[in-house]
This record gives sequence, C-alpha cells and structure tokens, in this order.
Amino acid sequence: MARGRGGAIPFAAALLVAFVCSRPGADAAVKELRVGYYAETCPDAEAIVRDAVARAREREARSVASVMRLQFHDCFVNGCDGSVLMDATPTMAGEKEALSNINSLRSFEVVDEIKEKLEERCPGVVSCADIIVIAARDAVALTGGPNWDVRLGREDSLTASQEDSDRIMPSPRANASALVRLFAGYNLSVTDLVALSGSHSIGKARCFSIVFRLYNQSGSGRPDPHMSPAYRSALDALCPHGGDENVTGGMDATPLVFDNQYFKDLVRLRGFLNSDQTLFSDNNAGTRRVVKQFSKSQDAFFRAFAEGMIKMGEQQNPKKGEIRRNCRVANGSPPVVASKVVDF
Repeated sequence: MARGRGGAIPFAAALLVAFVCSRPGADAAVKELRVGYYAETCPDAEAIVRDAVARAREREARSVASVMRLQFHDCFVNGCDGSVLMDATPTMAGEKEALSNINSLRSFEVVDEIKEKLEERCPGVVSCADIIVIAARDAVALTGGPNWDVRLGREDSLTASQEDSDRIMPSPRANASALVRLFAGYNLSVTDLVALSGSHSIGKARCFSIVFRLYNQSGSGRPDPHMSPAYRSALDALCPHGGDENVTGGMDATPLVFDNQYFKDLVRLRGFLNSDQTLFSDNNAGTRRVVKQFSKSQDAFFRAFAEGMIKMGEQQNPKKGEIRRNCRVANGSPPVVASKVVDF
C-alpha cells in the first residue's frame, strides 16, 4: 500500500505558502489539512464515499476514471475547492462549460449521490472538495492502483470561474514542454507530471481530442509521426476522417485497470493523446527518462502517483469558503437547472 512519506509534509507547507502568496486579494488563511479530519464529526465519511464509488463502478466501469479526473480539473483552478462541481447561474459561468471540460468531464451524479448520503448521516460537515479528493483516491484503489491516506479539511468555494479554467487547463494538443512549465507553476516536478499523467491508465477519451493527430498534426495535413503504424491504423478505424468525433477509445490498452500499461504504450508509440505521447517523444522535455522508468517498474509509478496526488491535493483556495449542502450551488442560492453538459 503506497502512503505519503513524512517528507511530503514540509513540501506541502511550502507549496501552500507559495500558492497563497501568488493569489492577489486573498482574504483568509488556508486551513491545515490532516488525516482523519472527520474521525469525530463524521467517522463513516470515507467509508460512505468508497462504497458509493464502488457502486458507481458496478453500474458503469468507466465512471471511476471520470470521478478521478475531477480532482485534476478542480485543484488546478484556484485550488481544491469543489468549484468544478458548481452549475452555471445567470450571473456566473461555471467551469463545467470551460473548453477543457465541456462534453468531457462527467459522473457529477456520483458526487451528488455521495453528498446526499453524507448530508443524511452528518449534515453540514463534509465538504464537496474533500469528497472529490477521497473519491479520486478510491477510484484508483478500486481499479488496482495504489492506496494512500488523504489529508482533509478543505472548504468549498462560493463561486466558480470558467475564465480561469479556460486559461489554466491544458489542451490535449499540449506538448511536454508546456506541461512541464504548467506543473512547475504549482511546484510539481517533472516526476510528478509524468506520474500524474499516468491517471490516463484508466478511462477513455473522444476522437475529438485526437483527430488533429491523425489527419493534420501541427497544420501539416499529415498524421503525427510519433505513432506506430499499427496503432495509427487502429485509430484511423476508430476515428475516421469526417466521422463521429464523440466516439471514445481507451487511453491505454487496459483502460479498466490502473497499472503501468500506459507507460509501456508510450514507449511503443501507442499513446492516445498528443499530450501523453509527447512525454516520451519530446526529447527536450526531460520526461522521457521517467516514462521509461515507470514502464519498467509499476511499483515506482504507484509510489510517485500517490505522492503526486497528495501534493496536488494540498493546493487550497485561500478565500473564505463554506461547506456546501448541495455540491452544485452555494448555500443560500436558489435552485438551478443542472448544467447541460453532455455525458459521453
């Protein structure tokens, strides 16, 4: 079982200080997160989350990968504050409709189910932001990946920011150099980047995200040369030119099992997304060595992944928040119609 090492705590403290100082207009100190935060106020909280994630996996195997992705898309935009879960209102554009999220993020109903059960058991106690972090850990563990202790105690934001999500979240077309710069801005290392990219060990993505690789890489009118011929033929069949771009394909050869197959595929030039394959093919990014290491050692990947998820989960929004009763809306807000994000 992979656990966060003691050395991660000083790093996390430094990361939080850097994050707070980089946020103009911060009006509250970040909260200290700790393992067992709900031991007295809601002792069954983590068990309730895991049971719900397990049931969601039984209903639809792909759902757990979708739940795990929520942590990435939440924490990279103004910290882990549950803002990605909020529905748009007449006065607020939600993050669900951001370019990197619309028609892509899904399984919000799993979080709704978890929140409903927690409100029945411990009303007003467990934040939506913490639900995301717990559920992401459980999604990995339930599909064969590492387990780790999660530090909890986050508050939920009062608003969301589609603008910030559009500005921050990377495109599937991103190259490794751009991803290294993005992660460095969060004090996440090259090893963290490669390990966390291994989240694509489970789940699927749409043809929409790769048609440019197949037919017009970098505006060349030609396919990405960093694909094995056999894999390119398979993707051509899955995503024919002019075909349905909402068709989905596995992001590695074992999309229902969390393992190191993703890295083995990158070495064989069988990465689904450009942002994945470039981790191995971009020799200037410093990521190739780590991809090779993880392709040879699943244990090394699991340890680095758990540590990376802990580090990413430490990022907080320093602005004052709350414990939302409904993860889709701030407390005191009128009910809104659920976001019309298409669930593929």
